[in-house]
Amino acid sequence: MLSAARPKIADYPFTTLVPNLGVVTAGDAVFTMADVPGLIPGASEGKGLGLDFLRHIERCAVLVHVVDCATFEANRDPLSDIDALEAELAKYTPSLGGELASRPRLVVLNKTDVPDAQDLADIVRPELEARGLPVFEVSTVTRTGLRELTFALARTVEEHRAAQPILEPTRIVLRPVAVDDTGFVVEADPENEGGFIIRGNRPERWIRQTQFSNDEAVGYLGDRLARLGVEEALAKAGAVPGCPVTIGDVTFDWEPTTPAGVAVLMTGRGTDARLETNNRIGAAERKAARKARRTPGEWSEFDTEDEIDEE
Repeated sequence: MLSAARPKIADYPFTTLVPNLGVVTAGDAVFTMADVPGLIPGASEGKGLGLDFLRHIERCAVLVHVVDCATFEANRDPLSDIDALEAELAKYTPSLGGELASRPRLVVLNKTDVPDAQDLADIVRPELEARGLPVFEVSTVTRTGLRELTFALARTVEEHRAAQPILEPTRIVLRPVAVDDTGFVVEADPENEGGFIIRGNRPERWIRQTQFSNDEAVGYLGDRLARLGVEEALAKAGAVPGCPVTIGDVTFDWEPTTPAGVAVLMTGRGTDARLETNNRIGAAERKAARKARRTPGEWSEFDTEDEIDEE
């Protein structure tokens, strides 16, 4: 009734199943009101839908207890309803019993258009005011007292906003990554003599993601580490084939598998055994073979049967 929101309304308890939001305007003040479903005893422990609703209350600057003065239940009255609400708020979390307990509260005695309800409101109002709670008697059917309630809420919200510290904008600091930053470091292993430890987010994440019972997955991991430069960095750090290397929770014996890792280990270009074997025919030998083919009646060790037939 205070905003343009049109939530579901019915004549049975707990009609509201989800919080309903409405924008309220009172003079120059504009604020948002949340119609939160009712709480039952034990809501802070998960009974009913209380936990879902209590989370919304944490964002409210002002709390308004709307209690029914025309209830026909013998064990209910406005005072016991407010006590039950406050008890659930205090039990929800320790912080709610402290910071939330200090937030301003208002009490709305609703349905005062019913004669018996007005009599009950007259009885409980003095005790509520003695607790220091502002009390408003309203009737949403006849709209009695709603204007006064709206402006009282606006004043309370403005006071709460004015009391909040001024928030300073967050200073954004950009730290670009260096061009030579590989994202990992190689350290000597203090527990394993001659061993090394690889520290870095990507290598450690890749280790956690790898299923080591799968040979294909292990091979893929090795390729990724090689492309990242881990093998080259290990060789530069003094690692030798077979030394223990630890990444995350996994320790393995390092064997260089890429040309980059092998090249760093080489003391010179001719020391690589793969470069010592050369079966290719040189230019001088090819020239001699061509000369031999042009000499009639002479066979060369380089001639083939097809070449002799062609001559």
